Amino acid sequence: MKKTGYIFCGLAVMALMASAQDNKVKKADTKFTNYAYASAIQSYEQLVKDGYTEEEVYKNLGNANYLNANYEEASSWYGKLFALEGADIDPEYMYRYAQTLKSLEKYTESDQWMDRFNGASATDQRGVLYSENQDYLEQIAERSGRYELKNIGLNSKVSDFAPSFHEDGLVFSTARDSGLLSKNIHKWNNGSFLNLYKAEQDDQGNFTDVDKLSKKLNKKTHESSTAFTKDGQTMYFTRNNSDDGKFERDEEGVSRLKIYRATKENNEWKNIEELPFNGDSYSVAHPTLNKDETKLYFASDMPGTKGQSDIYVIDINKDGSFGTPQNLGERINTEARETFPFVTQSDKLYFSSDGHPGLGGLDVFATDLKNERGEVFNVGRPLNGEEDDFSYIIDEETKKGFFASNRKGGQGNDDIYSFVEMTPLDFTCHTNITGIVKDEKTNALLTDASVTVYDKDNQVVSSSSTDDKGAFEMEGNCAKGSYKVVATKTDYEDSTKTFNTEKSEDVTGIEVMLVQVDNGAPIGTDLAKYLNIEPIYFDFDKYFIREDARNSIEKVLAYLNEYPSVKVQVRSHTDSRAKDSYNMKLSANRAKATAEYLVAAGIPSNRISYEGYGETELTNDCDNNVPCSKEKHQLNRRSEFVVVE
Repeated sequence: MKKTGYIFCGLAVMALMASAQDNKVKKADTKFTNYAYASAIQSYEQLVKDGYTEEEVYKNLGNANYLNANYEEASSWYGKLFALEGADIDPEYMYRYAQTLKSLEKYTESDQWMDRFNGASATDQRGVLYSENQDYLEQIAERSGRYELKNIGLNSKVSDFAPSFHEDGLVFSTARDSGLLSKNIHKWNNGSFLNLYKAEQDDQGNFTDVDKLSKKLNKKTHESSTAFTKDGQTMYFTRNNSDDGKFERDEEGVSRLKIYRATKENNEWKNIEELPFNGDSYSVAHPTLNKDETKLYFASDMPGTKGQSDIYVIDINKDGSFGTPQNLGERINTEARETFPFVTQSDKLYFSSDGHPGLGGLDVFATDLKNERGEVFNVGRPLNGEEDDFSYIIDEETKKGFFASNRKGGQGNDDIYSFVEMTPLDFTCHTNITGIVKDEKTNALLTDASVTVYDKDNQVVSSSSTDDKGAFEMEGNCAKGSYKVVATKTDYEDSTKTFNTEKSEDVTGIEVMLVQVDNGAPIGTDLAKYLNIEPIYFDFDKYFIREDARNSIEKVLAYLNEYPSVKVQVRSHTDSRAKDSYNMKLSANRAKATAEYLVAAGIPSNRISYEGYGETELTNDCDNNVPCSKEKHQLNRRSEFVVVE
């Protein structure tokens, strides 16, 4: 893509530390820092001819050519830069050198520099993506051959790009007729400023009546990349920051890009307004609407941007106001350029990037916005190639679309190509997770065990159950990362098995072992009898816990701690002596004292209930009419621990 001011600058411009006495170097530096790259290239090349071999000269020659998509020239200068002895060079130059080598189809050499870049910048998302997809050329080859391309007749000898569907034709950006006056020439690449044009399409698909879209829209600034509402009455477009059609520049002398909105009245575009989330110190560009026209996607280097430019989305409210821009995140955005988004009717996002693994320059990529963990796909050849491929749009019903490229064989610097998508890109994920669940002690295969897969955020990915052979199978998540398989079955403890995936791949042979558990005493059981311990006895007419009862009650506590779901009722009793009413009160106090002992020892109060039974449930025949020994009466003064849940 020949740079004409409609994408973002990239690497921060670095001023040269040249000798103050050397006027030629200072002039070349001034041109570079003022973004007059075309003129700077000429000056630096003359300096090299004069014998200058300084590190900064090579850096700036590489960058100036890189930012003008002169990748072959950029590669040459970056190569000279890395050939210098003792140079301490930022890893970003390694990445750019690797990218330019791709554009020369030197993929093996490019990969070597990507390995060096990844070693120097281990956390950089571009290096991570490369290391996880070192077979990227094979992946791209698998998705290639799906398009038929055609260079269309509306192209000129300069730059034509950023097509958008409008009525029965196209609106696009071009530098074809700004003239040769110096005020109409952009110093970035000595090219003309951009205007918006429209072209009608006849029944044979040929474009006719190519003309400017509107004089009110086209000023002495760059205008590009449009998006229209379905009714054709509202448009969004990109323009340099301007005041009444004249450039407005920031403190660095740069006229940033902004998105504007216009509405049609009486077949004229009017009410041109700057959108409120623009800024004078950053660029906002390349608008596109979703199906419902409730969201606007765009590219920007606003604060919070991960790379040189990121893809953002913002809500469009019913009253025409806007929400807050949201970065689409590292699944899509890298430290390089993500730009020219386009969203289809089914919420597929197409965009251009030189940060994801590609063939060189900007490549077109796609992902499903409805799947937050979906993979980002390179759409493959022949649409992508070694140069810049960008501003992709498609009609999903007809499978026809357009994009721009500066590939060899075109009519101008950038040409618009039409295409037919012969085979749609498969966005679905096809990964399987398979395994078995077994009894850890007996090694028996367990049927009807529930199996659930969770991602690293503990979100459910998929669920299933084991069959009559103890096996399970379910669809997995295509996203790389860590996962866990949790198996559950009645009368068994839950068990977890973890695994990691680097990319879309099947996971097989998972073996989850379950340990059978003792469910404990059934409801209605007195734990004293179940645990084979001495009952909790009380002194005559007393309700305090005796010392000889503490050993037994501690065993009850241990059981309750081992089975935290068990609930018990403390049932306390008296012997037959004293009045019945008095004994009911005494037994209630004994039950309360026993329950409070358990709660004080750490058992939650909602697990312990209590009740006094007086002398109504004697363990022997020592009632009011039967004389008994002290020992027999003692057997009735007790507390029981009955399982109720």
